[in-house]
Amino acid sequence: MPGIFYGWVVVAAAFLVMFTGFGAAYSFPAFFDPLSREFGASRATVSLVFSAAGFLYFALGAISGRLADRIGPRPVVGFGMACTGAGMIAASFADSLAAIVIFYGIGIGVGVGFSYVPAIGTVQRWFLAKRGQASGWAVAGIGIGTMAAPPVAAYAIEVFGWRGAYVGFGIATLLLGALATLLLRASPASMGLQPDGAALPAATAAPSGPPPGLELGTVLRHPVFWLLYLACGLNCIGTFVPFVHLAPAAMDQGLSRGEGVWLVGLIGVGSTLGRFVLGGLADRLGRGRSLGLLMLCSGIALLYWNFAQGFAALAVFALAFGLFYGGFVALVPAFTADLFGLRAMSAVLGVLYTSVAFGTLLGPTLAGWVFDTTGSYTWPILICAAGCVVAAGMVLKLPHSLNR
Repeated sequence: MPGIFYGWVVVAAAFLVMFTGFGAAYSFPAFFDPLSREFGASRATVSLVFSAAGFLYFALGAISGRLADRIGPRPVVGFGMACTGAGMIAASFADSLAAIVIFYGIGIGVGVGFSYVPAIGTVQRWFLAKRGQASGWAVAGIGIGTMAAPPVAAYAIEVFGWRGAYVGFGIATLLLGALATLLLRASPASMGLQPDGAALPAATAAPSGPPPGLELGTVLRHPVFWLLYLACGLNCIGTFVPFVHLAPAAMDQGLSRGEGVWLVGLIGVGSTLGRFVLGGLADRLGRGRSLGLLMLCSGIALLYWNFAQGFAALAVFALAFGLFYGGFVALVPAFTADLFGLRAMSAVLGVLYTSVAFGTLLGPTLAGWVFDTTGSYTWPILICAAGCVVAAGMVLKLPHSLNR
């Protein structure tokens, strides 16, 4: 394609991976009430379906990232997209909530786990100056998937039932995932290019050595990595609670299930804006500083949620929280590349995301258990907000780069 740097095609492919994989995952709020009624399950038990999937897809990044560094991203991403689609189709045949956990939780967990980190890690190799912007545009697929999937799933459930909706989502995921996999390319050097689009002479098209940066073992021995690891884990205890519990919490205030699902979609709207806008802005303001400020703002937004009443107030929360969450997701890969370089980018990012896995497993499940026990979300929200604030302080103290 004359005049178009292929790195932006890679960004588009990664966008499609995020859109399909996370759209499938974040359609879960639309299924929350139907699954609860179908199997007579409590909120904590139903929350476990999402938490199990989230734990797996962030934890498995440690494996898929290293595998993509060795054999390239395309086979790994293709396998992940196939698992995501197959898991949703299999979930349509479930006769118990345990089967939903197995088919949906493991299918989505393995699928996104083998596609997300390799795809976003590949984007980092194609850009230097515009790395934050490119990451933001790629992970905007998560935001648009979050915005589109819940209302589409709610409509599909109304027309076809929850089983038919799972089949439709599974087939769409398989088709779109195949297209995204075909468009991915491992590095600019493989196409005779440099990051950001500068051409290389044919004789030097292949790199003479590994990309600059620290080896995985060196990174894992450095205290800066573990500070970033702990900060991401603390922040993500609260990050995924609204994705699971905002809709049922809205219904507790007397709103309809449709209004609750739309609120989750508004998180996607804010998230999309955050990914498109804040990634490029952070390239100019400093990616580490911006990441810390976004964590702080997420904590403030969660505190506001604790007092928000009515659809309008909850919509403000959903948009604001989505904005900060979107910026966070865009900046973590870019800031990680700044700190440790590109040599083991996907592997380092995969290990880092295991911290997100533990936060994802703990947050929604804990919030559901406390609600079942006390009838209130107040304490889970306050704990989540505190985690975000502490995480922000830790990130703001980190250096800008160790790869110099």
